[in-house]
Amino acid sequence: MNYRGLVSRAAIAIALSSSVTAFAQDSAPQAAATDEGAAIIVTGTRATGVTAAESAAPIKVLDSAMLEKVGQPNLNQVLTQLVPSFTAEAFGGDTANLTLSARLRGLSPNHALVLVNGKRRHGTSNLHVLSGPYQGGAAPDLDMIPPGAIARIEVLEDGAAAQYGSDAIAGVINIILKEDKGSISGNLTAGQYYKGDGDTYSGSITFAPDMGPDTYLNFTMFHRFHDFSQRGGVDSRIYNRDGTLRDSLSDAHAAMAAVGLPGAPYTNRIVGDSRSTLSTIFYNAGHDFGGVEIYAFGSYGRREASAYENYRQPWRVTRSDTLGEAGEDILFSATGFNPREAIKEDDFSNTGGIKGETGGFRWDISTTYGQDYSKLYTLDTANRSLFIDTGSTPSNFYDGFLKATEWTTNLDIAKEIELGLASPANIAFGAEYRENSFSIGKGDYGSTYFEGGQSYPGFLATDAGKHKRNNKAAYLDIALNPIDIWKVDGAVRFEDYSDFGTKWTWKLTNRIDFTEQVAVRGTVSTGFRAPSLLESYYSSTNVGPTSAYVQLPPNSAAAKLLGYDDLKPETSTNFSLGLVLRPIPKLNITLDAYQVKMKNRIVGTGSIVGLTSGEVTNQAVLDAIAAHGNVLDPYVLEVGDAGINLFTNGADTRTRGVDLTASYPTPVGGGSILWSLSANYNTTKITKLRLSEDLYAADARSILEKASPKYKIITGALFTSGGFSVNLRETFYGKASQVVIYGGDTPTVKVGAAALTDLEASYDFGKGFTLTFGANNLFNKKADTVPNDADDLPIDGGAVLDAPVTFSPYGINGGYYYGRIGFKF
Repeated sequence: MNYRGLVSRAAIAIALSSSVTAFAQDSAPQAAATDEGAAIIVTGTRATGVTAAESAAPIKVLDSAMLEKVGQPNLNQVLTQLVPSFTAEAFGGDTANLTLSARLRGLSPNHALVLVNGKRRHGTSNLHVLSGPYQGGAAPDLDMIPPGAIARIEVLEDGAAAQYGSDAIAGVINIILKEDKGSISGNLTAGQYYKGDGDTYSGSITFAPDMGPDTYLNFTMFHRFHDFSQRGGVDSRIYNRDGTLRDSLSDAHAAMAAVGLPGAPYTNRIVGDSRSTLSTIFYNAGHDFGGVEIYAFGSYGRREASAYENYRQPWRVTRSDTLGEAGEDILFSATGFNPREAIKEDDFSNTGGIKGETGGFRWDISTTYGQDYSKLYTLDTANRSLFIDTGSTPSNFYDGFLKATEWTTNLDIAKEIELGLASPANIAFGAEYRENSFSIGKGDYGSTYFEGGQSYPGFLATDAGKHKRNNKAAYLDIALNPIDIWKVDGAVRFEDYSDFGTKWTWKLTNRIDFTEQVAVRGTVSTGFRAPSLLESYYSSTNVGPTSAYVQLPPNSAAAKLLGYDDLKPETSTNFSLGLVLRPIPKLNITLDAYQVKMKNRIVGTGSIVGLTSGEVTNQAVLDAIAAHGNVLDPYVLEVGDAGINLFTNGADTRTRGVDLTASYPTPVGGGSILWSLSANYNTTKITKLRLSEDLYAADARSILEKASPKYKIITGALFTSGGFSVNLRETFYGKASQVVIYGGDTPTVKVGAAALTDLEASYDFGKGFTLTFGANNLFNKKADTVPNDADDLPIDGGAVLDAPVTFSPYGINGGYYYGRIGFKF
C-alpha cells in the first residue's frame, strides 16, 4: 500500500469540503420514526427545505430509530428488511462470500450510487466474479458503515445520473451521519442462528462531546465477530444420503474413506457463512465560523475473514498423476483437507471542505479520497503440481492483492432567483473531477506454480497490473414552481472520461398537487454507467475440485481472439409515474411505476466451455486461456471441465416495476400502533442479445430474467406504550429460478414464494438503558434445496446433498435470534 500517497490525499481531503447533493444538509433535522414524510431531504433535489412528502421524486427516509429495530448489526441487512426494492446477497462464491454485496430495483449492485453525507463513496476492490444475480458487483461495501454512526438514510428510487453522474441508474442511497452533541450512546448485541452456529457479537459506541453551539464532533467505533455457519448435507462425491460409501468409489478410495474423514459424512463445508471480524471507526466533524463552515468526515475499517471452499479428498493430491490400485502412492493428506479463502482488508475514506454563502450564492468546495485494499490468501490447502514435482507443498498461500482507489473533487454553487413565479427559482451548477485506479498484485511462488493452491490460485504476472482513468464533469440544475401546485426540476450533465470519451445526460421531474390529498409526479431521464476498471481488467482463475475457469479481462488481447471488444459504457432511459395520496389525516400512500431501458448492459457471459470431462469441445477457448498465460490443473485437464468467463456489453434490457408505500398511526389504549406497508414489483427482460448464442450461456440469461423474485412486500406494526415497544414485521417474497449447466443439459433450480416473520420487543428502563430481544425469520423458514438427478446428485454440479439454493432472496441460514442492550447518556 502506498501510505505516503494516502496520507497526502487525506490531508488535502481534510482541508476542503463538499455538498454534492444539497447545501441544506447541515440543518436537516432527523426524521421522526412516526412521520418520515416530514423529514427535510437533501437527496434528489438541490432546492432547500424540501420534505420527503413534498418530493417530486420517490424518496424513502429511514431514521436512526428505524435502523435500530433490525436484529443483525449489518447495514445490508438493515436495508433489505426495510426497503422492498433493496436486496442483499446471502451467499457469494469464492472471495465474494467474504464481502457480500447488495442491489436496488433488481439491477446490478453497480447501478445504485452510494453517498455518505452527499459525497460519493468509493467501491470495493473485491470484484464479484462468479455467476449469479450479484455478478460484476464492485459497489461500495455497505457493511463497512456501522448503523450506529447514521442519523438517517435517504433512498432515492429514481434514475439520477444527470444529477450525480455515473452509477445512479437504479437510484441513490445517501447515508447522513449523526451530528449529536453532549452524549455517549451505543449498544451491545449477541445472537446466533437457530441451528446453533453463526454466533454474532458486536459492540458500537458513539462519542459526541459538547464543543459549543458552532461545533460538532462525533466518533463512532464498531466491532463485530461473526462465526461460520454450515447448511449443506453429506458430501455427494463420497457418501450416499444415509452416510454409506458410494458404490462408484474405487477400492483404494473407499478404503481411505472408510478410515474416517473429518466431519464424515458432512465433510464439505462450503455452503455457509464466512467467519469474520470487522472493526470500523467513523468520524463526523464541523465548525461554523459565522457564515462559513469547515467540516470533515471519514472512516477506517479492517476486516479479516475466511470462507470454506469445496473439501478436497485424500487422493486429490498425490506424488503421481493417478492413485494406484492398492493406494500405495504418497498422499499429501491421509484425510483430505478443507481449503479456506481468506481476506485481510483495509478500507479508508476521508472527506473535508468548506462551504458558505456569499452575495446570495451558496457555495461548496470539497474533496473525497477513498481506498479499499485487500490481501487474499488460500489456507489449509496444497499445490498439487508442486507436491508432485518436489515432494512438498506449503499449506498456506499468499494469492496477491487487490486495490481500488477513488479521488473526487467537487465545486457546487446554488442561488435562488426571483423570476415572478410562485416561488423563487433555485439555480444550481457545478463541476467534478474524479480519478480512479485499480491494481492487482502477484501472488507468492507457491500460489502461482502451475495451477497454484487448491480452491484459489494466486494472481499470475499476466493478471497483475495497475490501471487508471480520470473523469471531468459539469452540471446545471434548475428547480421551479411555475404556479403553487406545480414543481419542475430539470438537470443536464456533461461527462468526459479519459478512457472512452464524452457523454451528456439529462433529467426532467414534475409534480402537480391537485389538492392537499392528491398529487401526481413523474420523471423522464437518461443515464449511463461507465464500466468499472475492475470489470474491464480483473483477471484470475476460478477453480473447483474438477473444474477451472479463467476470468478473462475483456480489454485483453486474449479476449479479442474470441471476438470480444473492450467494454463500453451502459446507457439508460428511465421513466416513472407516481401518485401521492393523503385521503385522511396521517394516512400517507405513494404509488410509483417505473421503467428502465438499458443499452449495452454489462453482463457475465456465463461459462464458455472449452473442455468437458477431459474432452476438448472448443479449442479456441483453450487457445485464449494459453494466450493469456494461464496454466490449468493437470487433473482438471485429464477428467474435468475448463473454460472462460468474462464481462461484455452483451444485452439490452428492460426493467419494469411498481413501488408502493403506506403508513398510518392509530391510538391503542395508552399507546399507539404505527401500521406500515411497502412493496416492490419488478421484472427484467432481455430485449436484445448483442452476443451470438454460443458466446452467451443459458445460465447467464436466466440470472438477469429469473433469479430475482418479482415481488417483495413488507408489512409492519410498531406498538409503543411508555417505555415498552413491540415491532412485528412480515416480509413476503415471490418465487425465483435459475438455469444451471449440468451434464450437457440446462436444468432449472427454483426457490418458491415465502413469508418471513420478524419480531422484536424492547423496554426502556430510563436512565439511558434499553433492553431488546428479538428474532429474524421467527418461524425458521428455510430456503429450498437444490434438487438431485437420477443418481441422487445435485443438478447444479455441487458436491453437497440437500444444499440450500444460494440465490434465495431471504438467505440460506434460517431463523436468527438476538439480544441487545442499548445505552445513551
